[in-house]
Amino acid sequence: MSLRICHLTSVHGRNDTRIFLKECSSCSKEGFETILIVSDGLGNEVKNNVKIIDIGIYFDLARDSSRLKRMRKTLGKMYDEAMKQDADFYHFHDPELMFVGYWLKRKGKKVIYDAHEDLPKGIYSKPYIKSYLQPIVSFGIRVIENFFARKFYCIITATPTISKRFKGINNNVVNVNNFPILGELSRDFDWSKKEDKVCFLGVITAIRGVHETIEGLQYAPDVKFELAGLIYPETLKDKFSKLPGWSRVDERGVINREQSAELLSTSKLGMVTFLPMRNHLDALPNKLFEYMSAGLPIVASNFPLWKTLIEDNNCGVCVNPNNPQEIGKTIATLIKDDTLLKQMGANGKKAVHEKYNWKNEEVKLFKVYKSIL
Repeated sequence: MSLRICHLTSVHGRNDTRIFLKECSSCSKEGFETILIVSDGLGNEVKNNVKIIDIGIYFDLARDSSRLKRMRKTLGKMYDEAMKQDADFYHFHDPELMFVGYWLKRKGKKVIYDAHEDLPKGIYSKPYIKSYLQPIVSFGIRVIENFFARKFYCIITATPTISKRFKGINNNVVNVNNFPILGELSRDFDWSKKEDKVCFLGVITAIRGVHETIEGLQYAPDVKFELAGLIYPETLKDKFSKLPGWSRVDERGVINREQSAELLSTSKLGMVTFLPMRNHLDALPNKLFEYMSAGLPIVASNFPLWKTLIEDNNCGVCVNPNNPQEIGKTIATLIKDDTLLKQMGANGKKAVHEKYNWKNEEVKLFKVYKSIL
């Protein structure tokens, strides 16, 4: 029996690493008929044997902050398109699609909610919600999410911490970590030819520590900073450009996976100095493991979970993410010790090959789908 799996996202792009490159592509390789419904205005296509259907509504997330407007326009069309697919499983990836998932469930469909983050904790890092309102909004979101989560066939989570949150709410909770695909971002390189530069790869927001890293460059003379990803909101770039260290930043914008691999192969350190927001403390950022997979040592925030992971694998150094001076001086010390960096990079790569890789995680996903048989 060939299973028909339909993934839905109204927020993420069609090439999203977790949704498309890992989950959808793995489903297709396993022999499942795989569909991905998106809302990016780029039209329909077939890629990696995944049928991509675009509902034709596009919002520029860097500029358009009207979430309610997006939801009003997309939810009905998402539901209509999903119903046309008559899939065995509907696997959605955005909290706003809980409503669509619920409507599908009411029609007798089997629905999976992929919880990428701890949504109630994430409310505390939203600058557009007043601080005195955040506890109230967080509680309300928790109640709503819990209500819907009880209705779905399965909750798939991106970290063990999120799994714990849903235990007892839904009897079928499976943790599928967002670990890297073996070899995807790994390139052969000569360490002696690397430049004295560090890098950050991913979406760039005010709480991801980029401002503090740029400010810290004053304590790391001659070190360059490669910055690759969407800056959100765009006004954040104006704040960065006023810092003295901006003159040593190469702002690359959004780059593809091949360019990402090249960037990692020429850098000496990968930066993951997220600020200590509630939803960061127990997170396992994809970029941390991608750096490791590419043999790149890490400078990371000193959160207990991250500190344990990095120290146990001896693949980097942890710092206070709120202290630009500590960040800069740590970079300056490490960047000249190629022997240490090379060993740390090798340790991280070994850990990914043995434990932290997508090959181990996709098996859990397949088990969920095959449970219907």
